[in-house]
Amino acid sequence: MKNRLRIALADDDRDVRDYFEEILPRLGHEVAASAASGKELVRLCESCHPDLVIADLRMPDLNGVEASLALSRVKPTPVIIVSAYEDAALLARCGGDHVMAYLVKPVREPDLRMAIPLAMLRFEQLLALYRETVDLKQALNDRKVVERAKGILTKRLRVEEPDAFRRLQKLASTRNQKLIEVAQSILIAEEVFDALEKVV
Repeated sequence: MKNRLRIALADDDRDVRDYFEEILPRLGHEVAASAASGKELVRLCESCHPDLVIADLRMPDLNGVEASLALSRVKPTPVIIVSAYEDAALLARCGGDHVMAYLVKPVREPDLRMAIPLAMLRFEQLLALYRETVDLKQALNDRKVVERAKGILTKRLRVEEPDAFRRLQKLASTRNQKLIEVAQSILIAEEVFDALEKVV
């Protein structure tokens, strides 16, 4: 995790923005953008690509949660939501993946000092979990392809499953290819043979 973060902030209250612009550099961070509304925050973040966003819950045009959702569709970015209000409906939406922390106004420096690394840590854990899930899905899909290829080999070569798998591995090694690539080639070849058998 980076020690010095580029942080974009958004609040319709100029005094609050001034406060964050003063306190964030004191905490060792850089203010990458400062917006007075949700739409302005989204527009600024598209060009400045911050490491973290701090946004007010209630703002003109887009509230903090809506703005963070819009940002996450462009580039996943951790968000800290701040608010002086207890809006149950909006707070319920803060449980989404894009919001990593929630602070009540007035935001104190010690609270912000703790919330920033916590938000970044939660975001890193979320990304790791996401990558793991994607990798797991890919692994499961690859396994299905390899199983189908083994089935084709046991049928066409009249060999047992372990021997079919060994031949797949050997061919992959000989061709300097991944096992999944060889398995996909076998599935394509089988489709061609099936088509040829139907040609009269």
